[in-house]
Amino acid sequence: MTIRMLIAAGAALAATGTVVPALAGESLDAVRERGSLICGVNTGLSGFSAPDSEGVWAGLDVDVCKAVAAAILGDGEAVEFIPSTAQQRFTMLQSGEIDVLSRNTTWTLTRDTALGLNFAGVTFYDGQGFMVPAELGVTSALELDGATVCVQPGTTTELNLADYFRANEMEFDAVVIESFEEVNAAYFAGRCDVYTTDASGLASVRATTAPNPADHVILPEIISKEPLGPVVRHGDDEFLDIVKWVVFALIEAEEKGITQANLDEMLESTDPAVQRLLGVTEGMGEALGLSESWAYDAIAAVGNYGEIFDRNVGPETALGLERGVNDLWTRGGLMYAMPAR
Repeated sequence: MTIRMLIAAGAALAATGTVVPALAGESLDAVRERGSLICGVNTGLSGFSAPDSEGVWAGLDVDVCKAVAAAILGDGEAVEFIPSTAQQRFTMLQSGEIDVLSRNTTWTLTRDTALGLNFAGVTFYDGQGFMVPAELGVTSALELDGATVCVQPGTTTELNLADYFRANEMEFDAVVIESFEEVNAAYFAGRCDVYTTDASGLASVRATTAPNPADHVILPEIISKEPLGPVVRHGDDEFLDIVKWVVFALIEAEEKGITQANLDEMLESTDPAVQRLLGVTEGMGEALGLSESWAYDAIAAVGNYGEIFDRNVGPETALGLERGVNDLWTRGGLMYAMPAR
């Protein structure tokens, strides 16, 4: 078939409005049969995934799972949250104990290949930092030669720490503790001079765990790129497509001004992109093997990406994070959704 014939065939298919439907994969079948999504989350990182006193989970990573559940099942509350440590999380996903991992997890080459995982986009751009007691008078990470550093094993944090000190010809003693709660306790008990993890994690720990947040300083250096996002297993492309496009839908909704509050009003929009996203123009849901209201349901459950950010980690929360690189690409940030068409 010539290029001209291929173009003509494509035009004819487009003219009929026909979309080749996605085939349901094992993960999607399991979620539908069970009636709930099983989501692996942190054991308790305020702003991202943490249970309240009644066991109700909340956070940015939690909302991503709620959005996926809503897109598949029409119910953002149809999620079972399973806490996982840094060392357990990948085994839990590989073994099928969880359907998706949404737990401040960094996208790296080896995780994307050797571990048999697929990252479904980025929901938070982060970077590794350092926190120290203010009484030490330290103002730069370059002053940390000889320090003892609290760090969790099985993380990019542990590897970046070694790289940074080696590159700057400094020495350090690592205090390696697996449990998130125990590493926090060790730092605040004075077992180490420095606490290192993602800068957002440091902000969370300082705001919610420190006896007096003002007694601790997050140093200015960001020593790594930590693109965080949801993860699924290799070999189930249909489920990867669903999680990936739910993330894109949340970002696209913010760009188009679609919110939880104005969803029904936006159904009347004459913007073709909005019509496709919200299912007014059919086809996108069928392509994913979902109902045409998949994106509408996801946004109805948790709001757009900006609403999720502001509610969980934004300037008015205890973490007090600015959008920065997590703002939309139209405002100088890195959040950019692929076109739903």
